[in-house]
Amino acid sequence: MRTRLVLKELLEQKKISQSKLSRMADVSLNTIQDMTHKPYVDTRINTLVRLAKALDVQVTDLFVVED
Repeated sequence: MRTRLVLKELLEQKKISQSKLSRMADVSLNTIQDMTHKPYVDTRINTLVRLAKALDVQVTDLFVVED
């Protein structure tokens, strides 16, 4: 079982650029780029909380569990 971030899909759905999210969430653009290009990367919980707040979603909406 693996956990995959769906940040790229959420950004497309909400029509928000990576750079805009970086500013909204106060998370570096490099971190966001890594998360969208490597959706299986380990991410700190405080980063997920910041992203969830900026995107107006629950933290659990940022990922899916795959078999």
